[in-house]
Amino acid sequence: MPEIRNYTMNFGPQHPAAHGVLRLVLEMDGEVIERADPHIGLLHRATEKLAESKPYNQSIPYMDRLDYVSMMCNEHGYVLAIEKLLGIEAPIRAQYIRTMFDEITRILNHLMWIGTHALDIGAMAVFLYAFREREDLLDCYEAVSGARMHAAYYRPGGVYRDLPEQMPQYQASQWVTGRDVEVRNEARQGSLLDFIEDFTNRFPTLVDEYETLLTDNRIWKQRTVGIGVVSPERAMQLGFTGPMLRGSGIAWDLRKKQSYAAYDKVEFDIPVGVNGDCYDRYLVRIEEFRQSNRIIKQCIDWLRNNPGPVVLDDYKVAVPSRGDMKDDMESLIHHFKLFTEGYCPPKGEAYAAVEAPKGEFGCYIISDGANKPYRLKIRAPGFAHLAAMDEMVKGHMLADVVAVIGTMDVVFGEIDR
Repeated sequence: MPEIRNYTMNFGPQHPAAHGVLRLVLEMDGEVIERADPHIGLLHRATEKLAESKPYNQSIPYMDRLDYVSMMCNEHGYVLAIEKLLGIEAPIRAQYIRTMFDEITRILNHLMWIGTHALDIGAMAVFLYAFREREDLLDCYEAVSGARMHAAYYRPGGVYRDLPEQMPQYQASQWVTGRDVEVRNEARQGSLLDFIEDFTNRFPTLVDEYETLLTDNRIWKQRTVGIGVVSPERAMQLGFTGPMLRGSGIAWDLRKKQSYAAYDKVEFDIPVGVNGDCYDRYLVRIEEFRQSNRIIKQCIDWLRNNPGPVVLDDYKVAVPSRGDMKDDMESLIHHFKLFTEGYCPPKGEAYAAVEAPKGEFGCYIISDGANKPYRLKIRAPGFAHLAAMDEMVKGHMLADVVAVIGTMDVVFGEIDR
């Protein structure tokens, strides 16, 4: 009898489908996977440790860089934890702005996910479609914060500033002239809210385009149906959250179950799967596109009709306006103190979680009364999902590993932290 021996191979970290620096050690029996061992930490940036060495506000930009495709949702989790420690609450208009931008971020995240997941499995066109829409939404980020991705827009006590009354416009250049410039600027004639509204009117048709390309596509279904099946009970035991949990049929969504910001004031549904396979998780995220679009529309209507402050006027935690700072000595002192020393929350601890696009993103902060956290622990959704890699790919073929990594929607900034 010939001796049959399993062999071990590396998948990643330099692999186009590894979604960052994931090293998977696979034990193979021919083409079938016997065991998968994810090695993480290749991207470790010590975010949690760095937060202990600087004032609270200065760690907000680090949150953007954790899951670098759901930037504002990460900020939201961190800012909510600080607000719990300080015992403050943002004004209602800021709550609605946060809700709207959380949903814009969810769409941004899922666009990146659908593009890369489809590309991994072999569908090229969807990637190009998804990035077309991402450009519009990144322009919304840029309009409020000046940055396309790492916005640092949320602050304890509200948001950095109100929504702009006009959108930047394209200028004629040697590449784009005349009629082309007019077409590009059609949706940019009004305010940011008008621009976002134009997007929400177009977006459902665009989601239909993705579905035309994928949902009933024979190859797509062969690659995703019955792959990486997780039962509802097992999904809960493994600590799944977000679309990974809802794909297994459990309607758990922090926006409904532990409401924050303005989610209790808007209407939306929680999509759930039936079979708990890659295909169901795909369908759940597709429906989330539509539900996010629905929430954004409601936020636009409310924000149009309800002007008001977007940040607390408590200068002990929120920065005075530029005008006040230049006219009033008291405000100048507050400004100086906030940017050099920050504020000192009372001793205690707080945990705040948001329904980030990938699942529950939570921040646990311990304060010892100083101006920087004694300890910050980040609960990243992708970490728990990646831990289930071995269980999800066992008995599948090598090509299915790519489908499973794609369906988890992992980003290594938050997993390695």
